[in-house]
Amino acid sequence: MKVVSDNDAQNDKEIKGNKNIVKKPIQVLHISKKDTNSVKEEPLVENQSLSEEKYAEKKSIEPQSIAVHVKQEKENFSTNIKFENQSYQELSKPINYKDEDQDFVLERKVDEFDFDESAFLEALNENEPIGATGETIKGKVIALESDGLYIDIGGKAPGFMPKKESSLGVITNFKEKFPVGLEIEVLVIKEQNADGMVTVSSRALILRQSWERVSSSAKNGELIKVTINGFNRGGLTCDVDGLRGFIPRSQLEDGQDYQSLVSKTIKVAFLEVNPESRKLVLSEKKALLVSIFTDLKLGQLIEGEVLAIKPYGFFVDLGGASGLLHQSSITNGSIRNLREIFVEGERIKALITEIDLERGRIGLNTALLENSPGELIVDKEKVMIEASERALKTNTLFDKKDSKNDS
Repeated sequence: MKVVSDNDAQNDKEIKGNKNIVKKPIQVLHISKKDTNSVKEEPLVENQSLSEEKYAEKKSIEPQSIAVHVKQEKENFSTNIKFENQSYQELSKPINYKDEDQDFVLERKVDEFDFDESAFLEALNENEPIGATGETIKGKVIALESDGLYIDIGGKAPGFMPKKESSLGVITNFKEKFPVGLEIEVLVIKEQNADGMVTVSSRALILRQSWERVSSSAKNGELIKVTINGFNRGGLTCDVDGLRGFIPRSQLEDGQDYQSLVSKTIKVAFLEVNPESRKLVLSEKKALLVSIFTDLKLGQLIEGEVLAIKPYGFFVDLGGASGLLHQSSITNGSIRNLREIFVEGERIKALITEIDLERGRIGLNTALLENSPGELIVDKEKVMIEASERALKTNTLFDKKDSKNDS
């Protein structure tokens, strides 16, 4: 039996009277099974108001069911409606009003501004850091401190030179050596810091210039005189234009009593000059050899003693230097045995045909002294006696050779 309240009768009258009112479709709420079990159905009590019924329905609905319903509506909305030239992912992105504003920015050209190119370049030059590592700069001393001095190098900040970088040796009077206002040339050893200050060195510049001079001397084959200032197990040490030089014992004329050479001056030649590894090796033997080589020339007749006999020729002592008389340069005849020509300890005369300073080798020739092929084998004494006269006939050959080398 259905109980009808006064309120229900009144509502039915209002609905019947308003026929033009469009009824809204009933929204179905999808409630999970778990949620339905948790909701207890209560019987409708008589005289209970409509508002209480709605309150009971709202109370039974959980937030999870609403979220599921909204998610399904989004999926149905994206599949049923088609957008032209736009994807759903693009539409879901948040609107960036900054990007929209950029479309309305008016484009300005350089010509519309008062642009001075020379002033722009000048401003760049003013802000450009002065003093890259390895660069040589001239400056003026502006201040002295206990640990160094400041030099005006034309930058936004002065350069600083530590006391240990001011000289190769020890400075007794720092203020007297570097008075304020002194103009000096320095080398940048460290680029500018956060304050724009660079670190400079006078010592590093002196060493660089010394290496340049030593390298040039070694390339030209020059001989130098050095004073021995120390020794170790391997040899002697000396000072060469502010650089530490080393002379191995094997490169000394008398390597047995080499310690006695300390404080003495000797003539040496350069064996190795390497600024990168700071290696400077010298030789007394090579200096003597170079001294002999400077007095020699191609085509010169020289006398020496046979030191050794090898399968390929003779080694001849020329008084401090050794020359090689190759078997192909002994005679124009056929040789069965080298010992049939010369023996060890025999003094001979020969022409100089090669001077190799780098390898320390002198090439000799006796075949050019022969008047006929094999004469040296048949009459060796006659060839040696007339060697000076016969050498004059060969001068024209070497003069032509020297002119070709000069050209």
